[in-house]
Amino acid sequence: MKVRVLGCSGAIAKDCRTTSFLVNDNILIDAGTGVGDLALDEMRRIDHVFLTHSHLDHIAALPLMLDAVSSLRSSPVQVHALPGTIAALQAHVFNNVIWPDFSSIPTSDQPFLQYQAISVGERLHVEGVHLEVLPAVHTVPAVGYAVAGSSGWWVFSGDTGRNPDFWQRVNALPVTMLVIETAFSNRETALAQRSLHLSPHTLAQELAQLTPGKRCPIYITHTKPSETELIMEEIRRFDQNAGLRGAAPHDIYWLKAGDEFEF
Repeated sequence: MKVRVLGCSGAIAKDCRTTSFLVNDNILIDAGTGVGDLALDEMRRIDHVFLTHSHLDHIAALPLMLDAVSSLRSSPVQVHALPGTIAALQAHVFNNVIWPDFSSIPTSDQPFLQYQAISVGERLHVEGVHLEVLPAVHTVPAVGYAVAGSSGWWVFSGDTGRNPDFWQRVNALPVTMLVIETAFSNRETALAQRSLHLSPHTLAQELAQLTPGKRCPIYITHTKPSETELIMEEIRRFDQNAGLRGAAPHDIYWLKAGDEFEF
C-alpha cells in the first residue's frame, strides 16, 4: 500500500496545498487543493474518494476534479462520507447553483458521482485496500481513517480536537505511521479549542494517551503556513521537555506535500 501526500497544509500559499492523500493510484482521502497537481490521467484513475468532513479545504478540488475527468470515465466516482457530510455537499456544493449536481448528470441512472454513506467504526474493503473509519471531534460531522498495509496501519486523525475515543482505537491497532493535525500554535490555543483543532499544548496531552512503549513515526499536518515553523518549534520543545522528565521522546516530523510512503 502506497500513500502519496498531495496536500497537507491548513491553508493555501505558494507551495502549500490543502489536505489530500492518494492511496495507491485510485483512492483519495480528502480532496483538498493538492488534487490539482495530479495529471489528468492520474485524476481519471481515481474511483473512490473518502472524505473526513465537509470543510472547504478538504473538498475544494472534488467538484473541479469531477468536471475534469467525468467525460473520460465509464463509471461514477464513489464518494464515501458521513451522512452529514453528504447532506452538506448536496445542499451547498452540488446544488445546481454553486456547481451542477453530478449525482444526477448526465442521467440519474448513470451519474458522474455516487454517494456512499459511512459510519464511525465501519470497516471497508475497497479495491483491495482495508480501511477503518475512526472518530473525530470537530465543528461539523467528521472522521479520521486508518488504512492497512502489509507492515501495519497508516492512521490519519482528520481535523479534530481532544478525542479520547480515537486513542482508544489507535492503541488497539498495529500503527506504522500516525498523521495528526496541529492547526494552530500555542498563542492561538483559545482559537484552536473554539474551532476544535489541536495546538502543540493539546497535542502533547493527546499523545500522552498513547500506550506506553507504543512507537511509530508521527507526522504533523494541517499547520497554518504562517505558523508552521513556530508550531514545529513548540512541538519539539514539549517533546524535549518530556524527555528531560524521563519519558521517551516521540519520533515527530512535519509532513510535506510530495512525501510518499509505502507500507
